[in-house]
Amino acid sequence: MKDYPETKLSENAVEVLRERYLLKDEQGKVLESPDELFARVAETVAKIDALYDSGANLAALTERFYEMMAGLDFLPNSPTLMNAGTELGQLSACFVLPVEDSMESIFAAVKNMALIHKSGGGTGFSFSKIRPKGDVVSKTHGLASGPLSFMRVFDVTTEVVKQGGRRRGASMGILAVDHPDIFDFIRAKADGESLSNFNLSVAVTDEFMEAVKRGGDFALINPRNKKTVKRISAKSLFDMMVSSAHSSGDPGLVFIDEINNRHNPTLRIGEIEGTNPCGEQPLLPYESCNLGSINLAQMVRGASVDWEKLARTIRLAVHFLDNVIDASKFPLPEVDAITKANRKIGLGVMGFADMLIMLATPYDSEEAIKIGEEIMAFISKEAREKSALLAKARGSFPNFKESRWIDMGFSHMRNATTTTIAPTGTISIIANTSSGIEPLFAVSFVRKVMDGTRLAEVNPLFERMAKEMGLWQDEIKQEVMNSGRLRSLRGIPDSFKRLFETALEIPFEQHIKIQAAFQRHTDNAVSKTVNLAEDATEQDVAAVFMLAHEMRCKGVTVYRYGCKKSQVLYAGYPELKKARAASIEDAKNKSCPECKA
Repeated sequence: MKDYPETKLSENAVEVLRERYLLKDEQGKVLESPDELFARVAETVAKIDALYDSGANLAALTERFYEMMAGLDFLPNSPTLMNAGTELGQLSACFVLPVEDSMESIFAAVKNMALIHKSGGGTGFSFSKIRPKGDVVSKTHGLASGPLSFMRVFDVTTEVVKQGGRRRGASMGILAVDHPDIFDFIRAKADGESLSNFNLSVAVTDEFMEAVKRGGDFALINPRNKKTVKRISAKSLFDMMVSSAHSSGDPGLVFIDEINNRHNPTLRIGEIEGTNPCGEQPLLPYESCNLGSINLAQMVRGASVDWEKLARTIRLAVHFLDNVIDASKFPLPEVDAITKANRKIGLGVMGFADMLIMLATPYDSEEAIKIGEEIMAFISKEAREKSALLAKARGSFPNFKESRWIDMGFSHMRNATTTTIAPTGTISIIANTSSGIEPLFAVSFVRKVMDGTRLAEVNPLFERMAKEMGLWQDEIKQEVMNSGRLRSLRGIPDSFKRLFETALEIPFEQHIKIQAAFQRHTDNAVSKTVNLAEDATEQDVAAVFMLAHEMRCKGVTVYRYGCKKSQVLYAGYPELKKARAASIEDAKNKSCPECKA
């Protein structure tokens, strides 16, 4: 293995890498350094070029991949970092498994979920095909127990299967808005304890949203025979979703018509029913996808975007992610088949909030929306061009002729999708930058990771800029650490305060506008949480849901600060003491390994 210069990492990055990513022996002794991790990944992924070009310069490509990761310009999803070059070798983060209306299918899905969680992946399921509670079971002349009863089996299984010994499993559970058990589904997590390994989303249709707007009724349909069970007030069902999301953070909404009818790239192959745990990756049954994110904070030179460096990074990252598909050892033959038939990849970003600060642009501004859309349009264009070039050399994805890419005028395309905006929870810690496209959660905060470990953080840009401006004084430093925000501080210019406004200070409309700006140029979907203050009302949540649909987002999630007994981010350092005092049982809010761990 070539000797590489030492990677510059923050203390928290080193802690996370030691705990979860660096290879260890059977006694738990760390066997590699962060530099060796990046070299291991780079070598494994670069070797794939030899499958397509016997004369490929693998050493040079390995070095380019290494420099891109070790320089923190780009990082792939966690399973790639954990498993590349190991016997396990499963490198994808996102999987969707089918669940049909039979005992055989349901428990096959449970088994397959366990295998995927063990390998480090997250899973998504639609339970919409399972007949409702109380419906007839013809073979036994008994009564069906409904999808919620089976979801508990998935949840318990997840609880006892730890992902590769490094992180807990997580799943997305989706139910169609017209399923007769939809009311029970919406209330499923109301007690704060049930289905703790699931995020929940309702698959809502345009028809339903229109019925809500006009105050009309809506049919609930038995999926077994497609017959209407009864008609209900669409507004009353919507209000229940709103109330539950306000009180517990679940469910989110998935706008299934936006995903399928308008943007499914292989609709002729099949309909999308589910997404990965954080909702950013809609997938066909058995399909998987590997993700990676460009660190936008590394794409600024002076006070401007370094478009040349960004273009180089995009193209190299697409090459990397396409290679990951061939390098991965998939846990199921069905996953291997459909993944390689469509070759979906998801290139996204992290560090958007930090980039805006470096560009002296408040997150809550029209200019931020403009920058976000410009950045993502550029990434999409470059990623598609690189995918087309790869297709000319390696061949288009096998289902290309059945895809919408032909309708869009493309003659070649290596990947059915190229872009995704993931939450980047742990990889943004490694990169020491802000998560995904989220605003700063706080200027100082405590992050709960690795099933209980707490990491105290101060935004490095704030600390550096405050020192440069002579503002890093003891009194200000202490107040920032106490509250996590700048709004009430004296002696700090208003323009500086506005630059460091945090998630709970930013109007929900701006959260959605930023999400929509990125979604317009993202093939897959966008993971974006609309963080609401503790005193936010149910009317605020309803407005978020309606605006997200109107602005053509593919899904939406809200989280009202403090609505759960235990949460992942706490504003200000005093919350560290409170968080540490929480019982182990209360510390099990771990429903998304990528965004919440």
